[in-house]
Amino acid sequence: MKSLLSLLFSLLLVSFNAQKIYSKSYGSPKDIPVIFIHGGPGGNATLFEGTTAQKLADKGFYVIVYDRRGEGRSKDGNASMTFKESFQDLNGIYEAYGIKKANILAHSFGGIIGTLFTGQFPEKVNSLTLAGALFSQQETYNHILKRAKERFKDDSSKLKEIYEIESLSKNSADYRKRCYNIASDMNFFTMPSPTSESQQLRKEYESGEFYTANFRNPESPLKFYKNEVQNNLNNTAILKKIKQQGVPIFAIYGKDDGIFSEKQLNDMKTIVGKKHFKVVDNCSHYLFVDQQDEFLQFISLHLK
Repeated sequence: MKSLLSLLFSLLLVSFNAQKIYSKSYGSPKDIPVIFIHGGPGGNATLFEGTTAQKLADKGFYVIVYDRRGEGRSKDGNASMTFKESFQDLNGIYEAYGIKKANILAHSFGGIIGTLFTGQFPEKVNSLTLAGALFSQQETYNHILKRAKERFKDDSSKLKEIYEIESLSKNSADYRKRCYNIASDMNFFTMPSPTSESQQLRKEYESGEFYTANFRNPESPLKFYKNEVQNNLNNTAILKKIKQQGVPIFAIYGKDDGIFSEKQLNDMKTIVGKKHFKVVDNCSHYLFVDQQDEFLQFISLHLK
């Protein structure tokens, strides 16, 4: 049975400037704090929360999930979607849960936010874990389009679409969206050989409460690219600086996550160090579902 303290802190609607931010904790506040940063812009934490948050807490972690302002369950039509706003929300999570230092666990676009936050507030971060996280965005887009040209070399309509994408501003929401759309066409986000465990996780998620709360705001990317000048980043220099500042960085990626090139993964391994890096077989972008046991083992090994 949960303690009274756990019940009080389990679900919080954190208020910043009269805006309520959805957040929820799993585990005991006495355990090692982990804050999960979801992908996007326009995403939410429901998949991680509905499949993995409690299981990670069961391994001795105090896991906090939240949806950024204007995304998911933190609906706000006035959200600017800037990094400054994201940092305000994340600092608010620290304050609301009484945490001075936490381990940041960042997925996909959340890796950009987690890296920038750690670079600006290293005193608040015990460690930064990048899970299928973006770090050199233009390299990702270039890789997707290069692979698309190879895949669709005999499809004139697809090649025309690819050349149209390449003609767009690389600092636009449309460029980003269309790159990821064509990545989806190539099944870059799909686990190649689903296991019975991953299929069961997906089934339970899709039939549960978290899937019904899987609200994705299509306006978020548009606002982000309109309001945030830093919108196509290469964070390798910042990651190197974070490491020099003494904040440990860990990185785990799916071998079959098609949005990252082999060069990018090797670059990440060089930055974080071989012992802090792992590539998981038969695993794509959502590695905490595709290969949950290996994901949990990696987190437990490095954060305890």
